[in-house]
Amino acid sequence: MTTLEKVENAPAERKANPLKSFITGGFGGICNVLSGHPLDTIKVRLQTMPRPAPGEKPMYSGTLDCATKTIRNEGFRGLYKGMSAPLTGVAPIFAMCFAGYALGKRLQQRGEDSKLTYPQIFVAGSFSGLFSTFIMAPGERIKVLLQTQGTGPGGEKKYTGMIDCAGKLYKEGGLRSVFKGSCATMLRAKL
Repeated sequence: MTTLEKVENAPAERKANPLKSFITGGFGGICNVLSGHPLDTIKVRLQTMPRPAPGEKPMYSGTLDCATKTIRNEGFRGLYKGMSAPLTGVAPIFAMCFAGYALGKRLQQRGEDSKLTYPQIFVAGSFSGLFSTFIMAPGERIKVLLQTQGTGPGGEKKYTGMIDCAGKLYKEGGLRSVFKGSCATMLRAKL
């Protein structure tokens, strides 16, 4: 049997199951956070380390130095600081992302079977980014604050965890403080 015959005789493709997609997407997102968060912590620390005074060495000389110093000073768990926020937000972010994309498609479709153009798919994807920003922006803000606390010259630890951080941000500046950086997060999510 040739490849063409196999393709022609293949069973019809099933419709996508949104619930299965949601569950597998959420599981994939959780695996992504678990495996990628240590690198994200290192990236954030390198980006936010204080500028050294003239003649002084920087806090970290690079990626491996940052990882080594983090593990030496805080243990292996130091690489996972701030992970609770992105881990908690993965399933809702994917749900909002999928809902926004579906709404973006639905608003542009003329009929039940109408096919979208590439620009229309782009607009639907933009809805996806818009919707997911409402969860992603506060999660990113909390994650970065937890990742960077205690790493500066004073080494002060201000927050005990995700909920404590969110509560203190709200008390200090209301919702504006919790959602600080939302515009940049939305632009990143849409592109």
